[in-house]
Amino acid sequence: MKIILLISFLAFIINLPAGYLRSRSTKYSLKWFAYIHMPIPLIIAARIFSQTEYIYIPIFIVAAFAGQLIGGKIERSGC
Repeated sequence: MKIILLISFLAFIINLPAGYLRSRSTKYSLKWFAYIHMPIPLIIAARIFSQTEYIYIPIFIVAAFAGQLIGGKIERSGC
């Protein structure tokens, strides 16, 4: 269970700067698309390396989405 929390935290932390940068780019541009998808291979590699089961993927997706969302809010708030 610890590894699932660790990968979820990793997904969240990796997506914070990506969400920050995504919110600064033009919507649906190549940069916008790249900022959303760049962290995905790292999360997949962590899941494969740790040999976690497929049923935990939704947890990692939620953590990544939360990182994107909060990263965008940080940029909009001007911090």
